[in-house]
Amino acid sequence: MVRFFIHYGIHFLVPVAIGLLFFKDNCIKVTLILLAGIVIDLDHFLATPIFDPQRCSIGFHPLHSYYFIALYVLLVFFKKTRLIGLALVIHIIADLADCTLIHS
Repeated sequence: MVRFFIHYGIHFLVPVAIGLLFFKDNCIKVTLILLAGIVIDLDHFLATPIFDPQRCSIGFHPLHSYYFIALYVLLVFFKKTRLIGLALVIHIIADLADCTLIHS
């Protein structure tokens, strides 16, 4: 249960908190962009089974590969792609936390 709250708390509460705290002028737009980072979970549809609670997404699903993670981090450093990169990095952090908790 703790794992569930940590994983989904990072997925959903962290983007909302960042939007509200750091982007007050555009908080709704920014929050929606940050929440849209969940879209990379579409690669789960390529796996069998689609959802396995004991599987770590990092390094398993294509959009969760180390090459894509490096790209997501790189996107944070450019103004035009910063929010998208941040959204994707938050997503990866949530999944990394989940992977860590699978084995604890």
